[in-house]
Amino acid sequence: MTMKPGLKDLLWLAVGAVVTLAITLAVFYLHEEQNPAAQLAFRAKRVELAEQMRLALASASEAEKSAVMATTDQDSQSFADQARAQVAAVEQGRKELEGLLQTGGTKTEQDLLAQFSQAFAEFQRIDKDLLDMAVRNTNLKAYALAFGPAAEVLKEMDAALARVIAQSVNSTAPDARQVIQLADDTRIRALRIQTLLAPHIAEESDRKMDELEAQMAKEDLELRKDLESLVSLLKPGGSPDIETATSLYAKFGGIKAQIIKLSRENTNVRSLAISLNQKRKVMLLCQDALVALEQAVQQEPVAKAPVSPR
Repeated sequence: MTMKPGLKDLLWLAVGAVVTLAITLAVFYLHEEQNPAAQLAFRAKRVELAEQMRLALASASEAEKSAVMATTDQDSQSFADQARAQVAAVEQGRKELEGLLQTGGTKTEQDLLAQFSQAFAEFQRIDKDLLDMAVRNTNLKAYALAFGPAAEVLKEMDAALARVIAQSVNSTAPDARQVIQLADDTRIRALRIQTLLAPHIAEESDRKMDELEAQMAKEDLELRKDLESLVSLLKPGGSPDIETATSLYAKFGGIKAQIIKLSRENTNVRSLAISLNQKRKVMLLCQDALVALEQAVQQEPVAKAPVSPR
Protein backbone atom coordinates (compact mmCIF):
# COMPACT_ATOMS: atom_id res chain seq x y z
CA MET A 1 0.00 0.00 0.00
CA THR A 2 1.49 3.37 -1.12
CA MET A 3 1.33 6.13 1.48
CA LYS A 4 0.64 9.64 0.28
CA PRO A 5 3.02 12.33 1.64
CA GLY A 6 1.48 14.48 4.31
CA LEU A 7 1.42 18.27 4.46
CA LYS A 8 4.46 18.31 6.72
CA ASP A 9 6.46 16.25 4.25
CA LEU A 10 5.48 18.55 1.39
CA LEU A 11 6.59 21.58 3.36
CA TRP A 12 9.96 20.00 4.07
CA LEU A 13 10.37 19.16 0.39
CA ALA A 14 9.58 22.76 -0.60
CA VAL A 15 12.04 24.16 1.95
CA GLY A 16 14.70 21.78 0.70
CA ALA A 17 14.15 22.86 -2.89
CA VAL A 18 14.42 26.55 -1.99
CA VAL A 19 17.62 25.98 -0.02
CA THR A 20 19.10 23.96 -2.85
CA LEU A 21 18.24 26.71 -5.36
CA ALA A 22 19.71 29.41 -3.11
CA ILE A 23 22.93 27.46 -2.69
CA THR A 24 23.14 26.86 -6.44
CA LEU A 25 22.65 30.56 -7.21
CA ALA A 26 25.16 31.56 -4.54
CA VAL A 27 27.75 29.18 -5.93
CA PHE A 28 27.07 30.44 -9.46
CA TYR A 29 27.30 34.08 -8.33
CA LEU A 30 30.51 33.48 -6.39
CA HIS A 31 31.92 31.63 -9.35
CA GLU A 32 31.13 34.57 -11.63
CA GLU A 33 32.53 36.99 -9.05
CA GLN A 34 35.75 35.03 -8.91
CA ASN A 35 35.93 34.61 -12.68
CA PRO A 36 38.79 36.94 -13.71
CA ALA A 37 37.62 37.17 -17.32
CA ALA A 38 34.12 38.20 -16.27
CA GLN A 39 35.52 40.71 -13.79
CA LEU A 40 37.79 42.24 -16.41
CA ALA A 41 34.96 42.46 -18.93
CA PHE A 42 32.69 44.11 -16.37
CA ARG A 43 35.40 46.58 -15.45
CA ALA A 44 36.18 47.34 -19.08
CA LYS A 45 32.51 48.04 -19.80
CA ARG A 46 32.28 50.60 -16.99
CA VAL A 47 35.52 52.29 -18.02
CA GLU A 48 34.36 52.40 -21.63
CA LEU A 49 31.08 54.06 -20.64
CA ALA A 50 32.87 56.68 -18.55
CA GLU A 51 35.26 57.44 -21.41
CA GLN A 52 32.42 57.70 -23.91
CA MET A 53 30.65 60.12 -21.58
CA ARG A 54 33.79 62.25 -21.30
CA LEU A 55 34.15 62.38 -25.08
CA ALA A 56 30.48 63.24 -25.55
CA LEU A 57 30.80 66.02 -22.96
CA ALA A 58 33.79 67.46 -24.80
CA SER A 59 31.93 67.26 -28.12
CA ALA A 60 28.88 68.94 -26.59
CA SER A 61 31.07 71.74 -25.27
CA GLU A 62 32.72 72.31 -28.65
CA ALA A 63 29.37 72.34 -30.47
CA GLU A 64 27.95 74.75 -27.89
CA LYS A 65 30.87 77.16 -28.38
CA SER A 66 30.38 76.94 -32.14
CA ALA A 67 26.70 77.77 -31.67
CA VAL A 68 27.65 80.82 -29.62
CA MET A 69 30.26 82.02 -32.14
CA ALA A 70 28.32 81.22 -35.34
CA THR A 71 27.44 84.21 -37.51
CA THR A 72 24.11 82.99 -38.88
CA ASP A 73 20.91 81.67 -37.30
CA GLN A 74 21.14 78.52 -39.41
CA ASP A 75 24.67 77.68 -38.25
CA SER A 76 23.83 78.50 -34.64
CA GLN A 77 20.81 76.20 -34.74
CA SER A 78 22.79 73.40 -36.39
CA PHE A 79 25.55 73.52 -33.77
CA ALA A 80 22.99 73.82 -30.96
CA ASP A 81 21.27 70.66 -32.21
CA GLN A 82 24.63 68.86 -32.25
CA ALA A 83 25.33 69.98 -28.68
CA ARG A 84 21.92 68.77 -27.48
CA ALA A 85 22.45 65.38 -29.16
CA GLN A 86 25.79 64.93 -27.39
CA VAL A 87 24.28 65.91 -24.04
CA ALA A 88 21.55 63.31 -24.61
CA ALA A 89 24.28 60.71 -25.30
CA VAL A 90 25.93 61.57 -21.99
CA GLU A 91 22.63 61.13 -20.16
CA GLN A 92 22.06 57.77 -21.82
CA GLY A 93 25.54 56.64 -20.78
CA ARG A 94 24.96 57.91 -17.25
CA LYS A 95 21.80 55.83 -16.87
CA GLU A 96 23.50 52.71 -18.24
CA LEU A 97 26.49 53.19 -15.95
CA GLU A 98 24.19 53.76 -12.99
CA GLY A 99 22.52 50.43 -13.66
CA LEU A 100 25.85 48.62 -13.82
CA LEU A 101 27.11 50.17 -10.60
CA GLN A 102 23.92 49.23 -8.78
CA THR A 103 24.55 45.56 -9.56
CA GLY A 104 28.32 45.37 -9.23
CA GLY A 105 29.93 48.68 -8.38
CA THR A 106 31.60 49.71 -5.16
CA LYS A 107 30.25 52.33 -2.78
CA THR A 108 33.04 54.69 -3.87
CA GLU A 109 32.08 54.32 -7.52
CA GLN A 110 28.42 54.89 -6.76
CA ASP A 111 29.29 58.03 -4.77
CA LEU A 112 31.43 59.36 -7.63
CA LEU A 113 28.65 58.75 -10.13
CA ALA A 114 26.23 60.57 -7.82
CA GLN A 115 28.73 63.45 -7.70
CA PHE A 116 28.87 63.48 -11.48
CA SER A 117 25.07 63.30 -11.77
CA GLN A 118 24.68 66.36 -9.55
CA ALA A 119 27.21 68.37 -11.59
CA PHE A 120 25.73 67.12 -14.86
CA ALA A 121 22.23 68.24 -13.84
CA GLU A 122 23.63 71.76 -13.41
CA PHE A 123 25.48 71.38 -16.73
CA GLN A 124 22.19 70.53 -18.47
CA ARG A 125 20.38 73.49 -16.92
CA ILE A 126 23.08 75.96 -17.95
CA ASP A 127 23.39 74.40 -21.40
CA LYS A 128 19.68 74.73 -22.11
CA ASP A 129 19.59 78.42 -21.19
CA LEU A 130 22.82 79.11 -23.06
CA LEU A 131 21.78 77.41 -26.30
CA ASP A 132 18.33 79.00 -26.22
CA MET A 133 20.06 82.39 -26.14
CA ALA A 134 22.79 81.58 -28.64
CA VAL A 135 20.43 80.69 -31.47
CA ARG A 136 18.63 84.05 -31.20
CA ASN A 137 21.74 86.04 -32.21
CA THR A 138 20.29 89.40 -31.13
CA ASN A 139 23.67 91.12 -30.95
CA LEU A 140 24.62 89.96 -34.43
CA LYS A 141 21.29 91.20 -35.76
CA ALA A 142 21.84 94.52 -34.02
CA TYR A 143 25.28 94.85 -35.63
CA ALA A 144 23.79 94.01 -39.02
CA LEU A 145 21.24 96.82 -38.63
CA ALA A 146 23.79 99.30 -37.27
CA PHE A 147 26.32 98.79 -40.04
CA GLY A 148 23.73 98.17 -42.73
CA PRO A 149 20.40 100.04 -42.92
CA ALA A 150 21.22 102.54 -40.14
CA ALA A 151 24.58 103.48 -41.63
CA GLU A 152 23.06 103.79 -45.11
CA VAL A 153 20.28 106.09 -43.92
CA LEU A 154 22.74 108.35 -42.08
CA LYS A 155 24.97 108.42 -45.17
CA GLU A 156 22.06 109.69 -47.27
CA MET A 157 21.14 112.19 -44.56
CA ASP A 158 24.72 113.46 -44.43
CA ALA A 159 24.75 113.87 -48.20
CA ALA A 160 21.54 115.92 -48.03
CA LEU A 161 23.01 118.19 -45.35
CA ALA A 162 26.22 118.53 -47.36
CA ARG A 163 24.14 119.87 -50.26
CA VAL A 164 22.50 122.37 -47.92
CA ILE A 165 25.93 123.59 -46.85
CA ALA A 166 27.16 123.80 -50.45
CA GLN A 167 24.15 125.91 -51.41
CA SER A 168 24.63 128.22 -48.43
CA VAL A 169 28.36 128.81 -49.01
CA ASN A 170 27.65 130.91 -52.10
CA SER A 171 24.43 132.36 -50.74
CA THR A 172 24.08 136.05 -49.88
CA ALA A 173 21.23 135.34 -47.46
CA PRO A 174 21.81 136.88 -44.01
CA ASP A 175 21.21 133.50 -42.34
CA ALA A 176 23.61 131.58 -44.60
CA ARG A 177 26.40 131.32 -41.99
CA GLN A 178 23.92 130.12 -39.35
CA VAL A 179 22.52 127.53 -41.75
CA ILE A 180 26.03 126.19 -42.39
CA GLN A 181 26.74 126.00 -38.67
CA LEU A 182 23.47 124.21 -37.89
CA ALA A 183 23.92 121.74 -40.76
CA ASP A 184 27.47 120.97 -39.62
CA ASP A 185 26.32 120.48 -36.03
CA THR A 186 23.55 118.14 -37.23
CA ARG A 187 26.02 116.03 -39.19
CA ILE A 188 28.39 115.80 -36.20
CA ARG A 189 25.63 114.84 -33.77
CA ALA A 190 24.37 112.15 -36.12
CA LEU A 191 27.89 110.75 -36.33
CA ARG A 192 28.21 110.75 -32.53
CA ILE A 193 24.98 108.79 -32.18
CA GLN A 194 26.15 106.31 -34.79
CA THR A 195 29.48 105.75 -33.02
CA LEU A 196 27.68 105.01 -29.73
CA LEU A 197 25.65 102.15 -31.21
CA ALA A 198 28.52 99.65 -31.56
CA PRO A 199 29.70 100.00 -27.91
CA HIS A 200 26.08 99.61 -26.81
CA ILE A 201 25.73 96.35 -28.77
CA ALA A 202 28.99 94.99 -27.34
CA GLU A 203 28.26 96.07 -23.76
CA GLU A 204 27.38 93.45 -21.14
CA SER A 205 26.44 95.80 -18.29
CA ASP A 206 22.92 97.25 -18.17
CA ARG A 207 24.24 100.25 -16.25
CA LYS A 208 26.73 101.15 -18.98
CA MET A 209 24.07 100.63 -21.63
CA ASP A 210 21.91 103.11 -19.72
CA GLU A 211 24.77 105.61 -19.85
CA LEU A 212 25.27 105.13 -23.58
CA GLU A 213 21.56 105.56 -24.22
CA ALA A 214 21.57 108.73 -22.15
CA GLN A 215 24.37 110.13 -24.32
CA MET A 216 22.45 109.19 -27.46
CA ALA A 217 19.29 110.82 -26.11
CA LYS A 218 21.17 114.02 -25.38
CA GLU A 219 22.64 114.16 -28.88
CA ASP A 220 19.26 113.26 -30.37
CA LEU A 221 17.55 116.15 -28.55
CA GLU A 222 20.10 118.68 -29.79
CA LEU A 223 20.05 117.26 -33.31
CA ARG A 224 16.27 117.59 -33.53
CA LYS A 225 16.53 121.19 -32.35
CA ASP A 226 19.10 121.89 -35.07
CA LEU A 227 16.85 120.36 -37.73
CA GLU A 228 13.89 122.41 -36.52
CA SER A 229 16.00 125.56 -36.66
CA LEU A 230 17.13 124.72 -40.19
CA VAL A 231 13.54 124.19 -41.32
CA SER A 232 12.58 127.52 -39.74
CA LEU A 233 15.47 129.41 -41.38
CA LEU A 234 14.96 127.91 -44.81
CA LYS A 235 11.15 128.11 -44.58
CA PRO A 236 8.84 125.13 -45.14
CA GLY A 237 9.31 123.88 -48.68
CA GLY A 238 12.28 126.17 -49.19
CA SER A 239 14.84 123.36 -49.19
CA PRO A 240 13.99 119.83 -50.37
CA ASP A 241 17.30 118.66 -48.92
CA ILE A 242 16.31 119.69 -45.38
CA GLU A 243 13.02 117.88 -45.79
CA THR A 244 14.96 114.84 -47.02
CA ALA A 245 17.36 115.04 -44.07
CA THR A 246 14.48 115.32 -41.60
CA SER A 247 12.66 112.37 -43.14
CA LEU A 248 15.80 110.23 -43.18
CA TYR A 249 16.55 111.01 -39.53
CA ALA A 250 13.05 109.91 -38.57
CA LYS A 251 13.69 106.65 -40.44
CA PHE A 252 17.01 106.27 -38.62
CA GLY A 253 15.21 106.74 -35.30
CA GLY A 254 13.03 103.71 -36.01
CA ILE A 255 16.05 101.56 -36.92
CA LYS A 256 17.94 102.79 -33.87
CA ALA A 257 15.06 101.71 -31.63
CA GLN A 258 15.24 98.19 -33.12
CA ILE A 259 19.01 98.10 -32.59
CA ILE A 260 18.74 99.11 -28.94
CA LYS A 261 15.99 96.56 -28.31
CA LEU A 262 18.07 93.75 -29.82
CA SER A 263 21.18 94.97 -28.03
CA ARG A 264 19.33 94.95 -24.69
CA GLU A 265 18.44 91.29 -25.15
CA ASN A 266 22.19 90.73 -25.44
CA THR A 267 21.90 87.03 -26.23
CA ASN A 268 25.31 86.65 -27.91
CA VAL A 269 27.17 88.58 -25.23
CA ARG A 270 25.39 86.81 -22.38
CA SER A 271 25.73 83.33 -23.89
CA LEU A 272 29.45 83.88 -24.48
CA ALA A 273 29.93 85.07 -20.89
CA ILE A 274 28.07 82.01 -19.56
CA SER A 275 30.08 79.71 -21.83
CA LEU A 276 33.41 81.10 -20.61
CA ASN A 277 32.47 81.19 -16.93
CA GLN A 278 29.63 79.09 -15.43
CA LYS A 279 29.62 76.49 -18.20
CA ARG A 280 33.39 75.99 -18.13
CA LYS A 281 33.41 75.53 -14.35
CA VAL A 282 30.64 72.95 -14.26
CA MET A 283 32.18 71.20 -17.27
CA LEU A 284 35.41 70.72 -15.28
CA LEU A 285 33.45 69.34 -12.34
CA CYS A 286 31.79 66.78 -14.61
CA GLN A 287 35.05 65.74 -16.22
CA ASP A 288 36.87 65.47 -12.88
CA ALA A 289 34.12 63.24 -11.45
CA LEU A 290 34.28 60.94 -14.48
CA VAL A 291 38.10 60.74 -14.34
CA ALA A 292 37.92 59.84 -10.63
CA LEU A 293 35.26 57.23 -11.40
CA GLU A 294 37.41 55.67 -14.14
CA GLN A 295 40.38 55.48 -11.79
CA ALA A 296 38.27 53.89 -9.04
CA VAL A 297 37.00 51.22 -11.44
CA GLN A 298 40.48 50.51 -12.82
CA GLN A 299 41.89 50.07 -9.32
CA GLU A 300 39.44 47.29 -8.44
CA PRO A 301 41.28 44.06 -7.58
CA VAL A 302 40.76 41.15 -9.96
CA ALA A 303 40.76 37.58 -8.66
CA LYS A 304 43.53 35.37 -9.98
CA ALA A 305 42.54 32.59 -12.30
CA PRO A 306 42.54 29.20 -10.57
CA VAL A 307 45.57 27.08 -11.34
CA SER A 308 44.66 23.84 -13.09
CA PRO A 309 46.08 20.72 -11.38
CA ARG A 310 48.79 18.95 -13.37
